[in-house]
Amino acid sequence: MILDDILARRRSVRGYLPKEVPEATLREVFSLAQAAPSNCNIQPWICHVVSGENLQALAHKLVEASEAGIAPDPDFRADRKFPGVYRDRQVDAAVQLYGAMGIERNDRPRRDWAYRRNLEFFGAPHAVFVFMHGEFEEREAVDLGIYAQTLMLVMTSRGISSCAQGALSLYPTIVRDHLGLDPSNRLIFGISFGYEDEEVPANKARVGRETIDNAIVFHR
Repeated sequence: MILDDILARRRSVRGYLPKEVPEATLREVFSLAQAAPSNCNIQPWICHVVSGENLQALAHKLVEASEAGIAPDPDFRADRKFPGVYRDRQVDAAVQLYGAMGIERNDRPRRDWAYRRNLEFFGAPHAVFVFMHGEFEEREAVDLGIYAQTLMLVMTSRGISSCAQGALSLYPTIVRDHLGLDPSNRLIFGISFGYEDEEVPANKARVGRETIDNAIVFHR
């Protein structure tokens, strides 16, 4: 595929087939993503790919914590309220998603269920957790975002669907303990990925993008 097609096809997928991505394809995709640019070429991303039964065990721990009412304790602030047009875009995305799933705004049980699907990786057979070193801050976090976009575009070019999830950073201690990591690894986000299950209602949702007239200012 050419880049235009890849950009058009990439979207957040929230339902997956149980089929795993072959090991050779995994290594190819992550090798290509290493070409992502970063400040001074420090390549600050620290990635841990979790698959199969290992991932299911982690999902169980995350859901258990949520259902027990354990408060999230992310490494970075995750409760920011979006102002103005940013809030409008957030609401529109939620309307499209919950609408595709047939969930009414006041249906709290099903909305809670939809939220828990985040912690279950939407049934994906793989997830990658993206960390950075404890001394790094906003500048290096930008590099992680560039890396994630590169990775997801490469995945799309290989027919692999994905969903970047801030929700996967809400319980970093659980994730670190599960993976045997030192606290100096600060969790930014996770990406669930695999092969799309087109029968999942959530995957029917489509969100738009602003025109460049509303997002870009050209100075001459």
